[in-house]
Amino acid sequence: MAMNSDTQGRGQFGSSLGFIMAAAGSAVGLGNIWRFPYLTGENGGGAFVFVYAIRVLLIGLPLLLNEIALGRKSGKNPIGAIKATGGNGFWQIAGVLCILVCFCVLSYYSVIAGWTIGYIFTELVNIPIDFEEFQDTPQYVVPLCFLFIFLTIAVVLGGVSGGIEKAAKFLMPILFVIIIFIAGRAVTLDGAMEGVRYYLYPDFTKITSKVVLQALGQAFFSMSVGWGLMITFGSYLPKKSNIVQSSGWIAGMDSMVALMGGLMVFPALFALLPGKDPAGGPALVFEVLPKVFDAMPGGNFIGALFFLLLLVAALTSSISMLEVPVSYFIDEKKWSRKKATWSIGIAAMALSVPSALSSIEGNYFNDLTLNFLGNTQVGFFAIMDFVFGTFAVVVICLMLSLYTGWAKKIGDFANELAQGAPGFKGPLRSAWIFFIKWVCPIVIALVLLDLVGVFGTPQEGG
Repeated sequence: MAMNSDTQGRGQFGSSLGFIMAAAGSAVGLGNIWRFPYLTGENGGGAFVFVYAIRVLLIGLPLLLNEIALGRKSGKNPIGAIKATGGNGFWQIAGVLCILVCFCVLSYYSVIAGWTIGYIFTELVNIPIDFEEFQDTPQYVVPLCFLFIFLTIAVVLGGVSGGIEKAAKFLMPILFVIIIFIAGRAVTLDGAMEGVRYYLYPDFTKITSKVVLQALGQAFFSMSVGWGLMITFGSYLPKKSNIVQSSGWIAGMDSMVALMGGLMVFPALFALLPGKDPAGGPALVFEVLPKVFDAMPGGNFIGALFFLLLLVAALTSSISMLEVPVSYFIDEKKWSRKKATWSIGIAAMALSVPSALSSIEGNYFNDLTLNFLGNTQVGFFAIMDFVFGTFAVVVICLMLSLYTGWAKKIGDFANELAQGAPGFKGPLRSAWIFFIKWVCPIVIALVLLDLVGVFGTPQEGG
């Protein structure tokens, strides 16, 4: 098995638990705790949560299995995985896009993560801060963003089992403890039940095509499919590990964190700021929550904890975003881990600066406009998020399901999933093949068409 000895040379996960924690960590990020609550608020509360849960099960999970199978079968990074399984230059575009997405998203994701570092301190020492003002001050935002990228580099330098696996086993339990603590505090506030009702009782009349597409988009992003992360992590798995069982755990942990994210936000919002519109948009967490914490006894401590939680969630994701391009340079260009990690990390810092500056009124990066097939994005940050964080991810998901489902023999990938998972046969195997060949491509194609405005106004499908 030449592939396996190659995998050994690149590093490997020491245990299934380590893999689950690292992969769930890459899936659990700001998308769950920062993005999920505000999308829920904008899309009618419980109805959105209901549709999201179904989408994770029917679309997110089959795609997750698909990527991990491709990674383990090839023992390579996203480009190498397609090359090693016989994909030509056209299919390798999906691998190239994976590496670009991880690198570009890391650059602007680090800006938001930098805000969370700033907020840990302002909450702890109880300095009230205006989010707009903070966002527009480059001398705070840029160094904090760089600090976050340095933290990411430090973990990735440690390698797969020594850095990524160790960090995930330490950080993920902390994440769960803080979430349970804050959600527990939020639901016990006077008047919190109003928020719980809004969040968990679906009003089915609110389910529109927009809600369905937004929920599907969120399922892609929160599950980390379409980034190449799961291909890369799959390539570090030994053949005996049970991919099917691990994927169930990853999807379950990811969805649980997203659902708990809402339980931290909405009950507290309804209890402490009655009348405040839950559709607060992207600033919901940074503008509204500090006010919520101020109104709680011991609020500055809980506030600092919450932003520490956001930082941990961001870090578990950024580690894997950096690992994808790093694994490409180690595999294909034979770079050392140290050279690859530092080179890509420093390049990501340089690319993060325009995103950090793009919220400042009158700034060149603030005024930058992209009109993409009727979908207009204003500001460098928004353009990056649309092109790499949204559009490219959907294209990758479509290409990968067509690649394994149609361009190659899907039975080979089903056999890869069955290795180490003796229960993956009969109806389960047939269902996965049916979803990858038919359901996923059709649904993803609809999201893609919606993104570019074929069904009227372009809805950002995520």
